[in-house]
Amino acid sequence: MEEALLQVRDQARAAVEALLAHGTLRPGQIVVVGCSSSEVAGGEIGRRSSLECAQAVLEGVYPPLRERGLWLAAQCCEHLNRALIVEEACAIQYGYDPVCVVPQPKAGGSFATLVWQGMECPVAVEHIRAHAGLDIGGTLIGMHLREVAVPLRLPVRQIGQAGVLCAYTRPKLIGGSRAVYPG
Repeated sequence: MEEALLQVRDQARAAVEALLAHGTLRPGQIVVVGCSSSEVAGGEIGRRSSLECAQAVLEGVYPPLRERGLWLAAQCCEHLNRALIVEEACAIQYGYDPVCVVPQPKAGGSFATLVWQGMECPVAVEHIRAHAGLDIGGTLIGMHLREVAVPLRLPVRQIGQAGVLCAYTRPKLIGGSRAVYPG
């Protein structure tokens, strides 16, 4: 792997490790990742899809998630209405209904395509409620996060040429000023 792609892989791993270090995720929960390989490569989102950049990002984010027993949900591009690729076991665990589509680099995106190819039994679903998320290149993952999303500033601000945003979710605080909340 060339030097630039190794750097992308290492940046992606550092970003997901920083998210995981926050300590709010437990095994069996879902992390949504939206990745514009075009933006990682220095282009405009949706204009310069790169399987090589997507592969480097995948090699950075997927192993730490699997090591901690977390589900990866890869957001597809707008051409597939931002559907998500997950393991079938994840869809079953959370009661998500699969839809019939297989992502391609130009219809779904390079990242989702490679996730599909790399999972044991991938399915596409239209909606999820992820516990945390990593947005690489302005892919707008917010629609797939549970309420209440809390932005998390990472020490890693870019992966390749793409900006990185991150969030985790927490339960709603209800009850007003007389309520008592756990730790």
